[in-house]
Amino acid sequence: MRKLIYGMNLTLDGYVAAPGDDISWGVPSDELFQWWLDQELAIGLLMYGRRLWETMSSHWPTGDQQPDATAAQIEFARNWRDTPKVVFSSTIDKVDWNTRLVTGDAVAEISRLKADDGEPMRVGGATLAGAAMRAGLVDEYEIVTHPVLVGGGAPFFTALDSWVNLNLVETRTFPGGVVMTRYETRR
Repeated sequence: MRKLIYGMNLTLDGYVAAPGDDISWGVPSDELFQWWLDQELAIGLLMYGRRLWETMSSHWPTGDQQPDATAAQIEFARNWRDTPKVVFSSTIDKVDWNTRLVTGDAVAEISRLKADDGEPMRVGGATLAGAAMRAGLVDEYEIVTHPVLVGGGAPFFTALDSWVNLNLVETRTFPGGVVMTRYETRR
């Protein structure tokens, strides 16, 4: 069975995006970007909701060709293109860059993928991750908290049907007061 990880940057008041899907508050330091790259290199399948897919696919297909790209950004872009991806959406009809589109039941498909053997999977996008959380499919949470308050937007956690008990696995501090905490679901 594959491990399912939900990890994203979030604000101190719990949002992954400010109103208007603004994520400009979450620009990572070089050290944090390298940490994210290291995490992504261990992932065998990326799963996105539509909004996060649109954000990622608007930059990373050519992120390694940007004149100011760092070595880590170049490697991230190449890894992003090479890693298999699944996008869950009923409003788009085409995806590219080693990606498959699923328009049906996201929980059923995530459950099917999780039951396979293989490398860990990452779910991204608060709405999609919320459905996976409510179904009890998330094994690990990587929470990268930035010291900013935005007062609204897309929350990291969505309403759950029951408690999720977690074990703290790791804590790390990055420049700028950014704190990463990693938790595993206690089963």
